[in-house]
Amino acid sequence: MVKIAIDMMGGDDAPGIVIEAVKQAINDFPDLEILLYGDEKQFDYKHDRITFYHTDEKITMDDEPVRSIKKKKNASMVLMANAVKEGKAEACVSAGNTGALMSSGLFIVGRMKGVGRPALVAACPSVTGEGVVFLDTGASSGAKPEHLVQYAKMGEIYAKQIRSIENPSLALLNIGTEETKGNALMKKTYQLLKEEQFDNFIGNVEAKSLLLDACDVVVSDGYNGNMVLKTIEGTATGIFKMLKEAMTASTKNKLAALTLKKDIKKISNKMDYAEYGGSVLLGLNGVVVKAHGSSDQRAFYNAIKQAKLAADTKIVDKMKKAVGEING
Repeated sequence: MVKIAIDMMGGDDAPGIVIEAVKQAINDFPDLEILLYGDEKQFDYKHDRITFYHTDEKITMDDEPVRSIKKKKNASMVLMANAVKEGKAEACVSAGNTGALMSSGLFIVGRMKGVGRPALVAACPSVTGEGVVFLDTGASSGAKPEHLVQYAKMGEIYAKQIRSIENPSLALLNIGTEETKGNALMKKTYQLLKEEQFDNFIGNVEAKSLLLDACDVVVSDGYNGNMVLKTIEGTATGIFKMLKEAMTASTKNKLAALTLKKDIKKISNKMDYAEYGGSVLLGLNGVVVKAHGSSDQRAFYNAIKQAKLAADTKIVDKMKKAVGEING
């Protein structure tokens, strides 16, 4: 049985979408138990595998991250993180304040011994629909070359265990494919990645190649990774909005849209963040999953599913072993 702690109050459309996602997950996975933290006045569903913990305190999107987790000790997000720290749950999921969740992961769940900085790993959409394992996508903006090497090792393990890729190809996100490209951080990281002798390090990759499945795992510092991922998500949303407007502009276009409806839906699903769930904060002593703040029920459900898969595969134990190998 896998136990997952969930922040019911975090996110733009909480608690409604969280509750519906929890109902779906508990029905779909008979080996899942959920510890739910939130306002009992807004929860009227009972199940023998859902344990509810009441709190009317929550961290808002405007709260300062570190201060909020210290002052609001009974906030749903803080209680959720404590459940992982205390071993009551193996994983936790929230769509709330990103900075506060990062702080909760770092200061409550705790950083894995030997990890310089945790990294957010997300699935970058790609044309095959499989997605590229992409990290760091925003946990830290001041990483050093040795941190990026740790990201690479953790990303490789994640791709093997979660994505079942036997020999994942690894690349460094850069402004050009040549070895000499990039700033001092990227040049030094490139050399360290070569020296580490990864099984399948293919060198630098440009952002324009990510959607074309140029590699299985791509490593970046958090600042650039976050910018690239949000640009891709925004571009996809904009393109499909323009496509929808074009397809409904005339009777002729509407007829064409009906013919292509299934094909357009397939393409849309490949680029939809909701299909990928959330981002996992790697390098901690437990599984912490950040769902999008604007998650709908489907997106939050997939975030729960992602947390369960990470717990099922004992990803934390395997990360500890990998980091131990890096640090000798």
